[in-house]
This record gives sequence, C-alpha cells and structure tokens, in this order.
Amino acid sequence: MQLEVGQLQKPIKAVLKPLFNFAWRVSTDGLENIPTDGGAIIAPNHLSVLDSFFVPCSLPRRITYVGKAEYLDDWKTKVLFPAMGMIPIDRRGGEHAQAALDAAADVLNRGELFGIYPEGTRSRTGDLHKGHTGIARLAIETNSPIVPVGVLGTVQVQPPDAKFPRPFRNVHIRFGQPISPERYLDRLDDRMALRQLTDEVMFEIRRLTGQNYDDSYATKAAKPEQPSAPATAPASSSTVLTGAGGEVRHGRHLRTGTSSPTQSGATRPSSGSVLAARPLVPAGSSPVPAPDPAAAREQAAVVVDTSSDHDDMLSRASSATVLQPRPLVRA
Repeated sequence: MQLEVGQLQKPIKAVLKPLFNFAWRVSTDGLENIPTDGGAIIAPNHLSVLDSFFVPCSLPRRITYVGKAEYLDDWKTKVLFPAMGMIPIDRRGGEHAQAALDAAADVLNRGELFGIYPEGTRSRTGDLHKGHTGIARLAIETNSPIVPVGVLGTVQVQPPDAKFPRPFRNVHIRFGQPISPERYLDRLDDRMALRQLTDEVMFEIRRLTGQNYDDSYATKAAKPEQPSAPATAPASSSTVLTGAGGEVRHGRHLRTGTSSPTQSGATRPSSGSVLAARPLVPAGSSPVPAPDPAAAREQAAVVVDTSSDHDDMLSRASSATVLQPRPLVRA
C-alpha cells in the first residue's frame, strides 16, 4: 500500500514527542517566530540524522521536508520516511534535484511548512558550512519567508558515524526571526541575489548556534589533505664512491680501472714505479752499508753500475732489505 507524503506524521509525532522528551532534555525558544498560517521555509543547521526528528517534533504545525534519496534504497525507511513527510532529493543538485524543488514549491503554495537543510548534508566537522542557493530560489519563487533554525546538542546525541543515539543528553532548538525574500522577487535569475539571500540565512543560523563558519560546501572536503613527504630512494647494493676510484658492493670497496686523477684527487703509484726506485745490488752480496749522516745529506741517491757485463749478476733488492732500519749514529 502506497502512503501519501506526511500521512502518518501526526500519529508518529504523538508517539515520538513524549519518548524524545523522556530520553533527552529537549528545550526550545523562539517558537513565536513560526508563522501560524501560510507557507514558510524552516532552515536548520545539520549535525545529526536525528535533526529530522527533533525539529518536526518541536513544531506546532505539520512540516514536509527533504531527505536524501538514498533513504528510499533501504526497506526500513522506504515507506516510513515519506509517510512522515519526507520528499526525496537527489543531492547531485541542479536538474537532478529539480523534481524535489518542484514538489517543495507545491507544499509552500498550499500554505504549509517546508523544511530544508541549506548545507545540503550533515557537517562532519561541527562547523557551519556554506549554504546552497536552492533555498533562496525556492523562497523567491513562492514568496515564502525563511525561518533560520539553530539546532544544538544533537551531535552529542548521535554523531555522524555513530550507529545508536546516546540517551539523557541536552538538545536545544532555537527559531530565529523570519527573513523575507520580497526585495529579491524581481531578481530570480540573478545569481548574486540568490547568493546574498542564502548568505543572509547562514549568518542568522551562525548567530543562533555560535558555530564556526567554513566557506566551503559540506559535500566537499573542508580542509585540503596535507601533502605527503617525498619518498627517499633506497640505497642500492652498488654505491659509487665519488673521489675514491671505485665502488662499494655488499659492504666491500672495489677499485675500478675507470677512475681518473680528477676523480680520485691523487694517483696511486704502480708496482713498477715502486720497484724501479729500489737500488740494485749484486746477487749474493751483502747489503750496501748505510752512509754516515754527513754523506747521506750530500748524496741524494746511490748510483749502482748497471752495465751489460754485470746484468746476469744483478738482482733487485727485496723490500725487507731496502726497509731494514739503519743503525743509529751518535751525533
């Protein structure tokens, strides 16, 4: 059986209102700002899913309000929410939401109350976000006053990610003075006029709630993500050591034949040059005795005869012989 929109609102309010007053300490002020007859738009801030229950239960008149179309995808809310007075709206906005706005205009033209959240969705940060201009267009089209509403405490009752409400919390609902759209009636297609009226409503809601204002839509990220630090390239198993004439592989320093003096800063002497600098002595002969200190200062090197007649008898002195300590001479 298909129920009409709002058909069960009156009996459901009769049951829910005493239960809500028992489970939570609900208080209101400014109810005298609600028009006793004629159409009017109720515009609360939105912090919790229970806002759609606390606000209607606080009103003396029947109200029809918009809710996200996703509620109709769940069998538990598909029949109940429309019977309580919900009109589903496509939150993509623009032409997708036009059908819901047309239905809302019919409600206002019948002289009933219509509720809409200017932010479009619940605030995840607790701040009051930038309002969508659909509420201003609807008010101008139907010449209906907008009543700003400040809802306090419902985020403590049931935060956006909580599955169940928390009992015995304070909830306070404040109704502000109606905002008339009469001075904008001839500027329906003026985007600046729509934005100005919407911002006026959001300013009044902020005054009622004391929330911080975030000049971005709640459907978008309120704060940009912090850029992550650039990843550091991992050290490879082979790291070239500049100026060392080689590379390190698996913790071992390996020399390469491609290093140049400009890279290493100094050229290591070859084994041939080291041996060429050693003095030659005849094979089997004793080492050349060390000269006395005075002669050593005058003679820079020892000259050995290396003629061809003695080539077969010559051999290079060993490193041990060359490096043998000289005897100490008293000065």
